[in-house]
Amino acid sequence: MQADHVLIVDDDRDIRELLGGYLEKTGLRVTKAASGKHMRAALDEVAIDLIVLDLMLPGEDGLTLCRDLRAGKFKAIPILMLTARNDEADRILGLEMGADDYLAKPFAARELLARIRSVLRRARMLPPNMRVEEPSHLLSFGDWQLDTTGRHLLDASGTLVPLSGAEYRLLRVFLEHPQRVLNRDQLLNLTQGRDAELFERSIDLLVSRLRQRLQDEPREPRYIKTVRNEGYVFSMAVQPRPEAQ
Repeated sequence: MQADHVLIVDDDRDIRELLGGYLEKTGLRVTKAASGKHMRAALDEVAIDLIVLDLMLPGEDGLTLCRDLRAGKFKAIPILMLTARNDEADRILGLEMGADDYLAKPFAARELLARIRSVLRRARMLPPNMRVEEPSHLLSFGDWQLDTTGRHLLDASGTLVPLSGAEYRLLRVFLEHPQRVLNRDQLLNLTQGRDAELFERSIDLLVSRLRQRLQDEPREPRYIKTVRNEGYVFSMAVQPRPEAQ
């Protein structure tokens, strides 16, 4: 079996060479890119298993690139974001944009390797029958549709309802696995294995917020039902629609 292939995206040549050399010594394959343009070229040329993405890049920054990756054909590739700022707001924003993990500079190379292995392991935890193929543009359920391109809801009259990144990802998980009880660990893994502490603290709040968006009565919800001592289940049938109506 081939070794995992890591793409390092950092404008600092010394960091690229240092990290690349260390990871290659551990048996990983490494490709290096200095910018978003070089990152895209690398993704088109070789199969990448994980991206190490610096936040502070010239031109398109790491947050922009992370958001674009999550909206495009490479959205399934795990992303580990690096930053020189150890700011909680930046960390949360990075996770909201779709990063799978977040590491502040300076850091030990061994810690980076441990994070890479952890992210890859989480990304591969799902059994084949729970991995999702490319979705349709619109997912229709009850009185609602989710636009997976615009990442927003549409109500019965076609009015747009914006969603936060966390709300969108959680709703997407429910729509991709309807009528199936999902516990918190599964919800974490199905949302690309993002920071466990953050999601475990907020999963119930996110469900509450989604119910509000869907105008779902908390005591007798139509869409997201609570299964006591087990988790949540999306009880409404979901119909994919390749084209907007």
